[in-house]
Amino acid sequence: MASAPDDPGVVAGRLDGDGRLVSADPPLATLQAEAGSGLGARLALPQIAAVARLARQLGVPVARSVIAAGAREDYDLWVRATLDGDEVVLAIEGWRPRPPAAPRLDLVLAADDDSTVARDPATGEWATDAELKLTALAPDLAERLEVDPAEAMGQPLTRYLKLDEDDDGTLPLLAGLAGRAPFTGQKASSRNVSTIILLLSGEVLRDEAGKFAGFAGRALPPHPALSLVPDRSSAPATAGASVAGDGLNAELDRALRTPLDRIIAAADKIVERSDGPLRSDYAGYAGDIAAAGRHLMSVIRSMSEGVAAPHRVDLSACADEAIALVAAAAEVRGVPLTLEPAATPLFAKGEARGVVQVIVNILGNAIRYSPPGSPVAISLAAAAGRARVTVADRGPGIAAADQQRIFQRFERVDDSEADGTGLGLAISLRLARQMGGEISLESVPGEGSRFTLELALA
Repeated sequence: MASAPDDPGVVAGRLDGDGRLVSADPPLATLQAEAGSGLGARLALPQIAAVARLARQLGVPVARSVIAAGAREDYDLWVRATLDGDEVVLAIEGWRPRPPAAPRLDLVLAADDDSTVARDPATGEWATDAELKLTALAPDLAERLEVDPAEAMGQPLTRYLKLDEDDDGTLPLLAGLAGRAPFTGQKASSRNVSTIILLLSGEVLRDEAGKFAGFAGRALPPHPALSLVPDRSSAPATAGASVAGDGLNAELDRALRTPLDRIIAAADKIVERSDGPLRSDYAGYAGDIAAAGRHLMSVIRSMSEGVAAPHRVDLSACADEAIALVAAAAEVRGVPLTLEPAATPLFAKGEARGVVQVIVNILGNAIRYSPPGSPVAISLAAAAGRARVTVADRGPGIAAADQQRIFQRFERVDDSEADGTGLGLAISLRLARQMGGEISLESVPGEGSRFTLELALA
C-alpha cells in the first residue's frame, strides 16, 4: 500500500527536545513506521529530521523541500519546522510521489566499471523471518557460502554466518533486531569457508498488521576500493622509527577525492549564491564546508603524493587555520582553545598544508581527551634555530610506556574511546619528517600532555 494518500494536505507532527516524534498525523506516522520506528521514538526520516535540527540550531522557522523514502515510493515534500519552547512543530505538505531512488552506496559503486556486483539486484540478497530464520537466499550467495538454498530455508542465518563485533563491541544486526530498525555494516564470516568475509545490511519487513516480520538485505564482500588493511607484521616501532607505508593506494585515493570534489563544488555554488539570494549565515556555513573539504583534499594529496618541497611558511597563519577547522568540535566538547603567538612573526621551512594537518591532528586528540571546560593552549616560539608549535592540554596524560606506541599506525591512547582511527599521530610524524622536522611529546599521567612540532626556522 502507498505510504500516504493522494494530496493529504498539511500533515502535522511534533518533536520533543530529544528529537523524538511525540505526535503525528497518519501520513507522517506511516512513514515513521515504514522506516522501522514509531511514535515516542526518534524521528527515523533523516531529511525531515535535518530540517528540524536546523530550526533548533538557528532559533528561527525553517522551510525546505526534501525527499523522504516510503516503503514503495519516495515523496517530494515541503517541510516547515517551527520552534515551540523545547519542541519543534512540523508542517508537511506536497506529498508528490516519485520512483524510489537507488541506494546511495550502490550508486557510488555502480560508477566503478568493475562494480558489476552492485548492478545486479539479485546479488547477495537474503531475507529472514522475525526469528532470523532464512526465508530467501540468492543463488550466488548460497554458492559462495557452500550452502544448498533449499536446505537453508527455515534455518537460522547464524548457522551459516558468524557475526563479528565492531571495534566498539556492538553487533549492528542484533542492534537492529532489538530496535526493529534497519542496519548496515554488520561484519560476518562464513562458517563453511574460512576465507569468506561479508558485510551485511538489512531493511525491516513488516506484516499486514504493521508488526516486525524480519529483514530483507544484502551480503556483499567489502569493496576493494575502500579497503585499507593495517600491516601488523613488523615489530613495534618507536616514536623515532619510520612510519612510511601508511599512505593511500590509488583506488582509495580516487574513492576519497571524487566525492570531496563534488562537496567542494556544491559548497562553492552556495557561497556564490548561484541559485539566487541566500542568508549570509547559510553562505557562511557553506564556506566552512568548502574550506574543510579543501583541507581534507590536501590531506589526501599529501598521504598519496607526499608534501611538496619545503618553503617559507607562516606558522601563525597555519595555527589560525587549524584552530578554525577544529573550533566546532571544541565547542561541542566544551573545550576552550587559546593561542599564544610568538613575540615576533614566526616563519619556518615547511609546507603549509602539511603544517596545518599536523596541528589539526594534535589539536583533535587534545580536544577528544580533554575534560569539558579544560582549555587547550597553542603556543608559538623559536629557540636554537628551530620554530616550535606546542599544543598543551590538561587531559589524563599518557603513560611513559605508551608514549612511543601512539605514534604507530592504528594505535590509540585509550582503546575504549569510540572516536579516532589511530592514524592521526602516525601521519603527523611522517608529514613532519618529510618537512625536515620532528614531533616530541612530554606527558605525565593525570597532568596532561604537550605535543610540539619542530621545524627549521626560515
